Amino acid sequence: MDPKMSDPFSSNSEELPAVGIMGRLLPKGFSPNVAKDWLDRRRKSIRPWAGFVDQRKFSKPKNFGELCQRVVRNLDTYHSNYTFIFLGLILYCIISSPMLLIALAVFVGAFYIIHVKSLESKLVVFGRELTQGHQLGLAGAVSLPVFWLAGAGAAVFWVLGATLFVIGSHAAFRELESTDLDELMMESV
Repeated sequence: MDPKMSDPFSSNSEELPAVGIMGRLLPKGFSPNVAKDWLDRRRKSIRPWAGFVDQRKFSKPKNFGELCQRVVRNLDTYHSNYTFIFLGLILYCIISSPMLLIALAVFVGAFYIIHVKSLESKLVVFGRELTQGHQLGLAGAVSLPVFWLAGAGAAVFWVLGATLFVIGSHAAFRELESTDLDELMMESV
């Protein structure tokens, strides 16, 4: 392998692949467009928000069987909407907690410093060369006390609880679409 190709800071930019800084920080074999492609697919399959929150479509289920059918069908129908609700709750939790923002900055900074040091020379700790996974673990270990002080564990459980409550109550009380209802009626028992 050409040594100029492995150095992302070399002056010969025409020999380097056209990849941004994130492409250089990510592990080999991981495309920087994977998350963007996944997000685009979710965005394209999202159901209209007006129909999603239409109050006329909500009612109390008649029995436990109908509740289970509603939850299963609505999770399948509105999975992209639910994904964006989950991401929004995560974003709210991070933005509303300055200490959590600092903890994330420490983690990203530690990973970046370790990555830059490993580009200069092989990163060796206790006589062993560290792989990308070990480097990420080291960055996590460095930032773990800050995450603990920021209350990251409580934030994770808050996001999970809020997500389960919002999505679970929507899926349970949102009436099924007419096509879903016809399909259920035709199903053989």
